[in-house]
Amino acid sequence: MVSARFPAVRAGTQVLLLQVLVLALAFFVTVAIWALRSDTRLRDSYGRQALAVAQALAAEPAVRQQTTRLSAQPLPQTGGIAADSAGSIQRTVADTQQRTGANSIVVTDSRGAVLAGPGLPTGRISVGGQPPSGHATDDEYGTGHDSAWARVPILAFGTDRVAGTVEVRVATEPAAARLATDLRNAVPVIGGGLVLGVLGALLLARRWRGLTLGLEPAELAELVRGQAAILHGIGEGVVAVDSDWRTTFVNEQAARLLGIAPDPGRPVTEIGLTPRVLDLFRTLAPDPTVATVHDRVVVVAARPVRHDGRDLGAVLIVHDRTDVESLARRLDAVQSMSIVLRAQRHEFANTLHLISGLLHRDRIDEATRRIDGVLGSGPLGAAAPGIDAIGDPYLQAFLAAKAAHARERGAELVLGPHTEVDGDLIDPVDVTTVLGNLLDNALDAVAGAPVKRVEAELVQEGSALYIVVTDSGPGIAPELVDSIFTEGISTRDGSAVPGGRGVGLALIRQLARARGGDVLLSSPGGGTAVLCGAEFVARIPGVLRVRKAE
Repeated sequence: MVSARFPAVRAGTQVLLLQVLVLALAFFVTVAIWALRSDTRLRDSYGRQALAVAQALAAEPAVRQQTTRLSAQPLPQTGGIAADSAGSIQRTVADTQQRTGANSIVVTDSRGAVLAGPGLPTGRISVGGQPPSGHATDDEYGTGHDSAWARVPILAFGTDRVAGTVEVRVATEPAAARLATDLRNAVPVIGGGLVLGVLGALLLARRWRGLTLGLEPAELAELVRGQAAILHGIGEGVVAVDSDWRTTFVNEQAARLLGIAPDPGRPVTEIGLTPRVLDLFRTLAPDPTVATVHDRVVVVAARPVRHDGRDLGAVLIVHDRTDVESLARRLDAVQSMSIVLRAQRHEFANTLHLISGLLHRDRIDEATRRIDGVLGSGPLGAAAPGIDAIGDPYLQAFLAAKAAHARERGAELVLGPHTEVDGDLIDPVDVTTVLGNLLDNALDAVAGAPVKRVEAELVQEGSALYIVVTDSGPGIAPELVDSIFTEGISTRDGSAVPGGRGVGLALIRQLARARGGDVLLSSPGGGTAVLCGAEFVARIPGVLRVRKAE
């Protein structure tokens, strides 16, 4: 559909034709200007040649003497030809005309009488006709349609008086013939230049097609508009690089999610990508991989870009998963609480059945003791002993859910003896994210241990919450101690696992540090005590509201 909108003649062909037309026009204009200037120069040279002949003849002593003498004699009253006794002027003119090739040489006196000229018999003076229009007192020359002329005054002997004039005309036909010859000789040069111009235009058109990947300008414009609308309108971040790994495009979403500068032309290593994202990009990992960037959780995937077998670079796709992770953590908390409530419902139903049986058998005292026991312990207290030291109901429910979840996995979750939290949670999501991740890692660690026990100790200090989680697992392997918080490293199954896992510890450390706290591995474990596994300590400032004393 798009191609039907564009002209049949391709842009490369249009450029070629336009360049050929411009070259041809430039050559023709150049030749025309050159021919005009050459004709002017040639005609001017013929005019100077006529001037030189006239000047030489006007300076001839015999011509000056005879012209001075004849101009002083009276002319006949009747028209006709007067005698020039010596005839020296005519002979001199004839000899000069023969020697120089001039078309005509005319010598007149100051009265206009022709002393020498074409067709005048030797020794005669023409007194008929009109004197020439004006008598020049200075040398002058010019060119006509087919001849060049020059007029020079003849000065009388011994004075500066003008005794006559010499007018010389030289035919300019040789100039036109010479110009035609020059043009014929220039035709091969002009043709060669035009051919070279056409070849250059062909190479330029080929280069054009290579740079535009064969697309027409209208197609390129349509493509740019479509890509701009898509890349700037989608909710995903896009980072594009060329084959030299220099950025060519970074949309606003990618700049926001990755915290990078949207400056094209910079090497990809200098735009501010985190080491994990940069490594995923450089290795062109095709599978979507979870990564943390500052306080956000993103999913990244890289793809190479090729066209007609040519490597054009790569594209990094970034999708924001922060809200999804937050909802997932909330859902996990709700699911954990639903598990404990379901377990407590079964336990409470069993207790009711037992009390009902005791009452039907008139064992009232034993049924009363059972009822008092249920009222005294409560469901949360049964789920996690010592939970009464936690004042926040949300945190209580979360710990009870985790304790129930631990029992389902055959483990035991207990609260440490120093646990005491009197305040209310301001940001329960961050707290449960840190606490839940540490507890889940601990439960995974004790899955294969002889004693499956996890201890969590929560202590309030002002608005800050301290969390200590210890387990009875095998501890952290020595080779992972220094990289346990590195993104992409997982301790599951006791080994480092790259890929989509290994985000939890890096994420909770970023969450804690964003609030001015931290998450640390205080002990890698490996002792002989019951709780000989790893011990993690977290400090999260500003997450508790201190209750006022009653």
